Amino acid sequence: MNQIALDGLREQLRGQLVTPEDPDYDAARAVFNAMVDKRPAGVIRVAQVSDVIAGVNFARENSMPLAIRGGGHSAPGFGTWDDALVLDFVNRTGVRVDPENSRARAEAGTTWADFNAATHAFGLATTGGIVGSTGVAGLTLGGGIGYLARKYGLSCDNLVSADVVTADGSFLIASEEQNADLFWAIRGGGGNFGVVTSLEFQLHPVDMVHAGIIIYGAENIPTVARFYRDYMASAPEEFGAFLGFHQGPPVPFLPEEWHGKSVCVVVGMWTGDPTEGEARWQPFLDAAPVAGSMVAPMPYPALNVAFDGLNQKGMQGYWKANFLRELNDGAIAAHAEFGATVTSVNTAVHVYPIDGAVSRVGVQDTAFAHRDMKFSPVIATQWADPADNEANIAWARAYAAALAPHSEAGGYINFMDSEDQNRVADNYGPNWEKLVAVKAKYDPDNLFRVNQNIAPA
Repeated sequence: MNQIALDGLREQLRGQLVTPEDPDYDAARAVFNAMVDKRPAGVIRVAQVSDVIAGVNFARENSMPLAIRGGGHSAPGFGTWDDALVLDFVNRTGVRVDPENSRARAEAGTTWADFNAATHAFGLATTGGIVGSTGVAGLTLGGGIGYLARKYGLSCDNLVSADVVTADGSFLIASEEQNADLFWAIRGGGGNFGVVTSLEFQLHPVDMVHAGIIIYGAENIPTVARFYRDYMASAPEEFGAFLGFHQGPPVPFLPEEWHGKSVCVVVGMWTGDPTEGEARWQPFLDAAPVAGSMVAPMPYPALNVAFDGLNQKGMQGYWKANFLRELNDGAIAAHAEFGATVTSVNTAVHVYPIDGAVSRVGVQDTAFAHRDMKFSPVIATQWADPADNEANIAWARAYAAALAPHSEAGGYINFMDSEDQNRVADNYGPNWEKLVAVKAKYDPDNLFRVNQNIAPA
């Protein structure tokens, strides 16, 4: 990229433009997944919406790829790209809560830890991620699975409006009343349609929750998985919990002899009557021999950041995912085989429930189409040493192949890796054609293509 042109862009900005000549360039181009080593032409650390408009116009006029970074957690590292202009919202993390109307507006760099801290002051929350450092914007635009999904729906189901800068540099409000087709598309369609600069959410009364983290030896995977499946089929929607496969983490309530060993976990929370909390978790304590457990009331934000220490920036990462209509015995057998060989303490294989309120939204009411699925599993393989890349990737691929016969063709786009572009149409199912049409309207030249891309018609 011509340096004179970049200098001209720099003069238009209130925020900082970091280019390869700057001493903090390497830090500015890095994302969470250290396997991604891209060299963008420049990184704009956005200060205000005018910076976004200037960046979009510059990238379009110079035929540059445009990468958008909120929390930076994208498994394929879509928050950075070779020769691209990156819009980095790291400095835009403000949250404004309107307790009277149970609403909150978050800027595009906000993480769920930021958001939950702000709303918890008022005893309110909305469906967010499992990890506090995950970005609010990226998670929501892809759908948004979290502990509260069974009770209150996906994050995108709680989105009331969003501010969006589109490919022609226009600033639009997307809501049911304004630009409704764009609003429909960004609720599950990812960053394909514009740069979302802020998001307004509906909030719900969530304060103290009765959390549970129950850990079993890997030999109990079949028993625990079948119990979890059967229990969740009739559990009240106030009970949100996932089934997982890990190496035993170094936590105080797990004896040291289990640290680093393959384990099965059930993690989640009860948000109903507080006096019922212990009774709601007791069946899981009785389901199989327990290696370690923590069942206690805690503030909702505390559970949301409980695993942040295992999801640090700078790890190597590779992900695989599908949807499950049922957690059948074949899928459980695959989890029993591979869940007993988890490759690192940072790797997380989770099976998230997406029934309840998620299933009451129509298939075509938002871009997130898989409303008839019961579970959304992910194989989030993470490790420290690049020398282990080949072995970890091979393990994740073999795990995914073992689950494939029991899975649907599509998967959750927030769990897709860079090699999954050929699955994008399946990921959107019956909403694919409409998404292509909306893309053609708002981004006919596919400026926003550094993502799980929906190409315009």
